[in-house]
Amino acid sequence: MTTDRYEEREHVTTGATVWLTGLPSAGKTTIATELAGRLRAEGRRVEVLDGDEIREFLSAGLGFAREDRHTNVQRIGFVAELLARNGVLALVPVIAPYADSREAVRKRHAANGTPYLEVHVATPVEVCGERDVKGLYARQAAGELTGLTGVDDPYEEPVAPDLRIETQGQSVTQSAAAVHALLGERGLA
Repeated sequence: MTTDRYEEREHVTTGATVWLTGLPSAGKTTIATELAGRLRAEGRRVEVLDGDEIREFLSAGLGFAREDRHTNVQRIGFVAELLARNGVLALVPVIAPYADSREAVRKRHAANGTPYLEVHVATPVEVCGERDVKGLYARQAAGELTGLTGVDDPYEEPVAPDLRIETQGQSVTQSAAAVHALLGERGLA
């Protein structure tokens, strides 16, 4: 019986990285925050590695050129894998516009035997532009901003994500529930 309790506890404390990729204002952080609340209520250890916070504290000084974006994604991937390897569910709502950068993060996780799930928050650019949470689309349209991912800078959509969510057709709760269900299917929730 002691063994059963230990195995059950080990199962519950398995960490993983859930990378939510998508355009600015797609709903990545909103979904991650909702999911984190649900997972914490279930007793899970969860960290949300928000892209804006990471840029401020871990990647200060990096710009938005392809090389800087790659470096930023690799730093976030390193921290996420470290947390996940130590039993934390790391939710990563970060654009990560380039497929090769996301693949490098996936490979880092695989090399360490750490579960990694890629969720494409596939909100159309028109919907993201209407939401415009940070005013980026308005600034780009006014000529005050260049290099906006998905508008005048590339976004390489995942070809085979573990899950694709189209947020324009469902609530935040439904989107978070879909990610939670995926974690359950993979034995991670």
